Amino acid sequence: MSRVPWPQYFMDITRLVAERSTCCRRKVGAIAVKDKRILATGYNGAPRNMRECLSLGCLREELGIPSGQRHELCRGLHAEQNVLVQAAVHGVSIEGADIYCTHQPCLICAKLLINCGVNAVYFESPYPDHLSEGMFAEAGILLSQLSPPAGE
Repeated sequence: MSRVPWPQYFMDITRLVAERSTCCRRKVGAIAVKDKRILATGYNGAPRNMRECLSLGCLREELGIPSGQRHELCRGLHAEQNVLVQAAVHGVSIEGADIYCTHQPCLICAKLLINCGVNAVYFESPYPDHLSEGMFAEAGILLSQLSPPAGE
């Protein structure tokens, strides 16, 4: 009987976390892992106690903003941002942690993750933000795309 490898295990959980997303455009999930323990989770959506895009509609679509541009024009936080917020609220350091994301982090999230001192970032789906790749490389942080399991 074989066991699921750790990277697949964590990416499977990340995909499940993404199912909580309230974004109309893209469901994104992220988790912070250290020593094979999940420290924090996050998905993209509006800040707490605020109406979600699923009920209001997408501001970015209304304004015709292409993917990968003008991130500030959105009600939602990115999944990676919510991982950092959850860790901070609960007093959990993610320094030295690995981050698993359903999608490659954007430049803004890359800068935040770099400043938190993460060890590596693993993602499944690419994202049109090549600046983030350069930032991770310059910071010496591994950025690695994981393939989805066979049959997906």
